[in-house]
Amino acid sequence: MSNLQKISRCLISVSDKSGIIELAKFLESKNIEIISTGGTQKLLSQNNIKVKDISQFTNFPEIMDGRVKTLHPKVHGALLALNDDPRHQQQAKENNISSIDLLIVNLYPFVETVAKTNDQAEIIENIDIGGPAMIRSASKNFAFKTVITNANQYQELIENLQNNQNQTNLDYRQKLAVQAFKMIADYDLAIANWFEGVSFSLNCSLKQSLRYGENSHQQAKLYAIGNSGIVSAKQLQGKELSYNNINDADGAYNLILEFEQPACAIIKHANPCGVAIADDILQAYQEALSCDPKSAFGGIVALNDKIDENLAIELSKMFFEVIIAKEIDEKAQEILAQKKNLRILIADFQKPTQPQIKSVSGGLLVQDLDQKIIDKNDLELVSKKTADEQEIQNLVFAMKVCKHVKSNAIVAVQNNKAIGIGAGQMSRVDSCQIACQKASDFIKNNNSQDSLFMASDAFFPFADNIEIAHKFNIKAIIAPSGSVRDQEVIDKANELGIALYFIKTRHFRH
Repeated sequence: MSNLQKISRCLISVSDKSGIIELAKFLESKNIEIISTGGTQKLLSQNNIKVKDISQFTNFPEIMDGRVKTLHPKVHGALLALNDDPRHQQQAKENNISSIDLLIVNLYPFVETVAKTNDQAEIIENIDIGGPAMIRSASKNFAFKTVITNANQYQELIENLQNNQNQTNLDYRQKLAVQAFKMIADYDLAIANWFEGVSFSLNCSLKQSLRYGENSHQQAKLYAIGNSGIVSAKQLQGKELSYNNINDADGAYNLILEFEQPACAIIKHANPCGVAIADDILQAYQEALSCDPKSAFGGIVALNDKIDENLAIELSKMFFEVIIAKEIDEKAQEILAQKKNLRILIADFQKPTQPQIKSVSGGLLVQDLDQKIIDKNDLELVSKKTADEQEIQNLVFAMKVCKHVKSNAIVAVQNNKAIGIGAGQMSRVDSCQIACQKASDFIKNNNSQDSLFMASDAFFPFADNIEIAHKFNIKAIIAPSGSVRDQEVIDKANELGIALYFIKTRHFRH
């Protein structure tokens, strides 16, 4: 087996056409013959790239609306023939099969189609057949064939060909084959999960082994599903992430996704201890930190904007385990680099598409993510007392935070920052008492006289929560409806002069 294999002929068939014109022009400049299919062939021809249609190569037309075009012995023989096997080469000659050395294929957008439509016919038409078959053939024969399955691989291919006089090396081809088989496995899994709905399978790749799990006697590993979320964030500096770091960072990441305006969340033990939105990201951080600076020590910070020099200076004054942001400028990075153990993550803050998965003894719990977008139109006034526009904004903010607090969850807010959080108590009354007491302590420490607002992640089973809220001067409350005692709760709010708004969705987080 030769380490280097010359590229003389290439087959291109891509759904995602980004970068393909530039790549094809490069291949043409290297005198590599190009074969292509359907829309790809048309695009290349329109850009004056010499290309042979697949039908010319196979001497067989594309049929059945393009469903059958590359499923042909001349294609798969060209990909599967072993270059060092005389019998293969003799059979290829006898059947007029010319070798294809390079395959560039990406697949019909099945996952994207499922995400945007429920049209079964459209979804089924986006199940690629010929593409995966060719990719499997070329990947199996990586000893002699090079297979490209993603536009992100184009530049490395160009460099490999330039460095090796139109040849690719074995290690590179094997790496591409591994990536190709992984991609096909993910693709097939997505199709199977869509079809069945009664079984659930996972195809994960090991990202890293962790020093230990939640505790030092537990082993742990981190696996990636797809290319999004906190797992795909880029770490710029600091110690290796721990199991608990990743779990808390995920909580911070998902909470920040609730907000479009500059926002900061500080997480401790998977619960927020400070959350705020503001006109700029520095102010949002300062407000979030002020919510509960004692609990914030050693926490995880998420920021949905760029870290600049001024923000970096403020962040460096506090001990944090992890900081997650959209961007960081060069000066800010220099400042934070002085805290050598601090982990800095740069994340895309795109909403994840995979379901939420939790292990239980003997199996998995799988559910859709709670991505309900809460806005003022979800609120139903059920009390005599009303809230104005600014107060309703505070209620919406409170519920967005409450979604990310462990149940039973109560959140007290003031001026769009969470100053009192009651989390994970067995009794909603206890959570309410904790949240309100924390808010009261904040007011005393900061001499603040502004109005307080409160959110609950689920309905109030009794009116006693309203009594506690009144004792701490809560002005308005938002909570899901659904209790058999909803009317008692409404009556108590009316009696005590509190504005009460119901929403239809509850937001437990266990």
